[in-house]
Amino acid sequence: MPGFLVSSDRKLLAGAGAVMLVLMVLISYASPQTAQRGSTTPSTYATDSGGALAAFRLLKDLHRNVTRFEQSPTELPADSSNAMLIIANPIQKPSESEQDALRQFVENGGRLLLTGPDTGNFISSAHVVEARESNEAQLFRPNFPSEFTRGAEKIEMEREAEWTRLSGSQNVVYGDTDQPAVVTWHIGKGRVLWWAGATPLRNGEISRERNMEFFLDAVSNPKAAPNEQPNIYWDEYFHGERGSLWGYVAKTPLPWGILQIGVIGLALFFTFGRRSGPISVPLPVSRRSPLEFVDTLAGLYQRAHAESAMVGIVLQRLRTSLTRQLRLPANTSDAALGQAVAQRLGVNGADFVRALQRASAAHPESNTSPAAALAIVQELEAYEEQFGLKRKRLQEKM
Repeated sequence: MPGFLVSSDRKLLAGAGAVMLVLMVLISYASPQTAQRGSTTPSTYATDSGGALAAFRLLKDLHRNVTRFEQSPTELPADSSNAMLIIANPIQKPSESEQDALRQFVENGGRLLLTGPDTGNFISSAHVVEARESNEAQLFRPNFPSEFTRGAEKIEMEREAEWTRLSGSQNVVYGDTDQPAVVTWHIGKGRVLWWAGATPLRNGEISRERNMEFFLDAVSNPKAAPNEQPNIYWDEYFHGERGSLWGYVAKTPLPWGILQIGVIGLALFFTFGRRSGPISVPLPVSRRSPLEFVDTLAGLYQRAHAESAMVGIVLQRLRTSLTRQLRLPANTSDAALGQAVAQRLGVNGADFVRALQRASAAHPESNTSPAAALAIVQELEAYEEQFGLKRKRLQEKM
């Protein structure tokens, strides 16, 4: 019994298996990178020491109105007088329209908390670069009493970014003026608060020193009642989260599964699908085909430049058939032949004689062009058709 798969099908399935193996290797390399990124990004979804889920749940437990914000800043509320946005160590850059939306949010009275080295892309007045070297967490004390230092006489923070240039409206709350750790300033009706690192809100460091008090001071309004505290929007949009169905699906293994199923489906289609179609055997072209004979003969005449010979063959065929039909001698002159067709067949004898003369003039020494030879042959064959000589030849063959 022959095998179920032929050799070509086995090769196709082997190729599909190799593609699937490559995809699995790519997934295995991509997964550790994702886990590593989550360990350093202060996301409210991350439960490791570098995440920020503990700070998010703390606000929830204190009955603060805090929500994860997975939309573009262009979707922020127009009335931001009692709103706050937290952007902690973003890993993606904003577009120009998103930068304008953030600036408008602050100018209308919103409060913005930025942490990390990439925040200079969000607010143009934040002159920030990445720290030249990795530093251990340091203790910082406030430079003056403010709403951000109540109960936080010292904090512990790892300096992940460096401030390069201070303006007159920017105040250094913690750290030196040469190396600020916390900076705040007003833009319009709102305020921006910048941290050199996200240490005070990370899961592993929020309980150290007075980091928790410092964090709560940063997200609270001391002049407002407990039930009138700012609405907090915790950004996850610039951490790569997207508030859409595809954004959710993209975080699952489903896209890779769909890709693998597609590869398998294509392999099955090309392996077995072609067998389900109608089987048709191409008809062999006979080398004795009349058209092939005509093409071959025409090619020979073309290569030999024998246009005059073709004219002579057609002329001789016309004279022989016509003299036989009219019962005239084969050596009848062109003039006598023209007079005979005029009297017996009702044809203009003068035109017929001129056609015979043009054909006789196309001898090999005349260098008749292919176009001229074709015109003469077509004219002679037209007379054959008019005299009924072609139909008579067909009847003789049948």
